[in-house]
Amino acid sequence: MTTKREIREVSTQFYAALKRMLNGDARALSDVWSHRSFVTAMHPLGGRQVGWAEVRKTWEQIAQRSSEGKVELKDQLIHLAGEVAYEIGIEHVEAKLGGQKFTAKIRVTNIYQREGAGAWKITHHHTDMSPAAAWKFSNGHSRRQGPDDDLV
Repeated sequence: MTTKREIREVSTQFYAALKRMLNGDARALSDVWSHRSFVTAMHPLGGRQVGWAEVRKTWEQIAQRSSEGKVELKDQLIHLAGEVAYEIGIEHVEAKLGGQKFTAKIRVTNIYQREGAGAWKITHHHTDMSPAAAWKFSNGHSRRQGPDDDLV
């Protein structure tokens, strides 16, 4: 039987990999993510990535611009429903992005699913923050936003 402790363990692995990504190395994220075609991510800058190839590409792009990073999940809440679990919380992020210091508190939802060998893998990651913080994160590349526009 799955316990919240198991989800906390995989979450800890994910946030350790995320910290490595914020220091320029996205490879460890491959170990905690499902590589299936239905995995999804929605990052603070907008857009929607579907499938492991698209999701991985966004992590690699962020890693190329990141250094001196750290991230910590706070206010974690976990819910289990059979072979699926989700967590919500606030990511406290500090990093240099494109050479500029960036700090933010970002709302997050992560969905985990048990795969064939019994390992829990992330199948969805959604984060959001204020438009002002997103503008800062995008290194100042801004444009006027309409109600249906992404922030990038």
